[in-house]
Amino acid sequence: MSNWKKKALVLALAGLSLFAMAGCGGSGKPAADKGGKQVTLYTSQPEADAQKLITAFNKDHPDIKVNVFRSGTEEVISKVMAEKKAGTVKADVLLVADNVTFETLKKQDLLETYESPELKGIPAAYIDKDHQYTGTKVITTGIIVNTSKAQGTPKSFADLAKPEFASASIMPSPLYSGAAAYNLGVLTRTNGLGWDYYKALKQNGMTVTKGNGAVQKAVVSGEKAYGLIADYLANNARRKGAPVQFIYPAEGSPAVTEPIGLLKSSKNKEAAKAFIDFVLSKKGQEVAASQGYTPVKEGVTPPEGLKSIADFKALAVDVAQLFQNRDADKKQFTSLFQN
Repeated sequence: MSNWKKKALVLALAGLSLFAMAGCGGSGKPAADKGGKQVTLYTSQPEADAQKLITAFNKDHPDIKVNVFRSGTEEVISKVMAEKKAGTVKADVLLVADNVTFETLKKQDLLETYESPELKGIPAAYIDKDHQYTGTKVITTGIIVNTSKAQGTPKSFADLAKPEFASASIMPSPLYSGAAAYNLGVLTRTNGLGWDYYKALKQNGMTVTKGNGAVQKAVVSGEKAYGLIADYLANNARRKGAPVQFIYPAEGSPAVTEPIGLLKSSKNKEAAKAFIDFVLSKKGQEVAASQGYTPVKEGVTPPEGLKSIADFKALAVDVAQLFQNRDADKKQFTSLFQN
């Protein structure tokens, strides 16, 4: 090939490269310029749920890359604390467990105050008064019943301590499950239940297992007839054909809200705020409903089989009290159930 042909070929390839870069940028800018926006999410959501949420977010914000670290709540928080100690918290946004966990983060001065424009329709009970976190869904705990194995149908938490339900029930351990730890704090501070209720459950042969998933498996299989469980797990099993039903207890339901919050140390705050706004928006809440969760926002239809936030009684609690007593509650539970 002659020298002039080689030069012509090089120039042509260079032109094609510039054309391709302009095309990838969307508005004539190189793709590298567009790739500058990103947000790092630390979450305890199931992997499939987190990915579905990110996919929906990117339809509205294709220019923002979302990086994810996913694990159990305790491990996520341990990672944040370890990074804080090392001097660099990598997360921009946290989406985990319950408001008691976020109170821990507030005490550590890790959260940024941010009042999202998408708060309309979310009850004040699910919004931190200092606007450092907001609930993203409502997950109640109630009773799952295997309709093929059950000898009767409990209507309340208290019923599970009655003789007719002896040795037929199972619940998650607050030493393993963040939601169960929250439930322990709530139910032991609910009139008519308290620690006497847990003592009665122990005497009535209540089995304690690791988490909500293990409760679902035991009741769906018929190993146990009844269980204390997060609503969506019972409802999802029912929708897949399992012979189970979910009961909202007469006393009311403990409700965790899987809050979302902005880290004070975030270096991507505008992108992080965009992500938070999407999660709390009608579109984001519709994603939550499609995953089987009760939306935290009024006017968004809950999944078939679950009640909307206006239609069930959420047990009122003092979050600060739960936060201050969580370790003591776990210690007392251990003393009761492991003796």
